[in-house]
Amino acid sequence: MHTTLENSRCPEASDQSGPSLLNVLVLGLGNILLSDEGTGVRAVEELQRCYDCADTAEFVDGGTMGLDLLPHIEGRSHLFILDALKTGKAPGTVLRIDDPPAYLRSKTSPHQTGLADVLAIAAMTGDLPPNIALFGIEPKALTTGLVLSRQVADNLGRMVEMVVAELESIGVDIQPKKR
Repeated sequence: MHTTLENSRCPEASDQSGPSLLNVLVLGLGNILLSDEGTGVRAVEELQRCYDCADTAEFVDGGTMGLDLLPHIEGRSHLFILDALKTGKAPGTVLRIDDPPAYLRSKTSPHQTGLADVLAIAAMTGDLPPNIALFGIEPKALTTGLVLSRQVADNLGRMVEMVVAELESIGVDIQPKKR
């Protein structure tokens, strides 16, 4: 089992910057006490540790907050959800789902039902961001434990890179932090 993310490599910073009207939320979900269930939170921690987005994107550890996430979602142009996704694929498989509300109607995990409720309420109140994507990794272990399985830990950086590329593609000025 992989014990830390300290071995991950953050890219070196450049000096590019620029204003943006984007209002993006990158939301990590999961319970870090249940091994791979904490994948989304661990990915957001990696993004926070390695990248700056000025004021165009916010990285939030949503943990298992449920309906308390609604205020974080309101007024966003984009919502990127990072989570463990149980799809039946090989453990460690990195996925991108373009229609999270539809996906959540047909798949379940301990907190995906809560997320489906949050997105449904946001839609009813007119606060659902117009652009939503779900990024995840197929878990191997959902048992009590603070570390990610090797399969998930080995692919967490790939998911983070996918999110960074997606942020760049929509115009977010995301820069590696200077170390």
